[in-house]
Amino acid sequence: MVSVPPAQSELISADQPQSDLVLALPKGRILQEAMPLVRAAGIEPETAFDDPGSRKLQFDTNIPGLRIIRVRAFDVATFVAFGAAHLGIAGNDVLMEFDYPEIYAPLDLKIGHCRLSLAEPEDLAREDDPQSWSHVRVATKYPNLTGRYFAARGVQAECVKLNGAMELAPALGLCPRIVDLVSTGSTLRANGLREVAVLTQITSRLIVNRAAFKTYPDQVGGWVERFQNALGAADAA
Repeated sequence: MVSVPPAQSELISADQPQSDLVLALPKGRILQEAMPLVRAAGIEPETAFDDPGSRKLQFDTNIPGLRIIRVRAFDVATFVAFGAAHLGIAGNDVLMEFDYPEIYAPLDLKIGHCRLSLAEPEDLAREDDPQSWSHVRVATKYPNLTGRYFAARGVQAECVKLNGAMELAPALGLCPRIVDLVSTGSTLRANGLREVAVLTQITSRLIVNRAAFKTYPDQVGGWVERFQNALGAADAA
């Protein structure tokens, strides 16, 4: 059985009666990569899950006592941290941004590969020297992660929080630089931006609520092992 490190706080009481386990899955691109592993672990959601016209957010599965919820990628960690979901799949960018002590991430699922990068306009990048920076102003969806990155390098970061369209910030004078997820870099190039530093590499992880792991060790630990086996089978294929 997989063991879990101690939590700093527990949001699920050990006296709480057994209820359905909830698996939180992210909407969007990562979901397409995650579902082969979910199904390889033996989980098949109800038909409505694959219906693009369905407005449902909660789904039954072929496993009695296991439900799926489908939420925004940035919200998976919050649902798991606060005990509304017991397991989930989230990128380590989200985990590093929120740094919830209630979350344990036992498995790197090796999906959702991308990177979190600093970018700036081409004309600025040609003359810029990052070693000379003492203060930077950046637009980002990751103010906490970005602030820690620059602080570790002795640079004061002023972070302007945006949830999308990051590439517009330099063009419209909001911020000269951005920190955002990059996959191929084509969006940056199309908007006249150049990648000048990589803050961290990103993959998606299986995450669990620490208190749930301790309260339901057989059920939650069993699903961790099933995902681990599914991941091993995918690596061997």
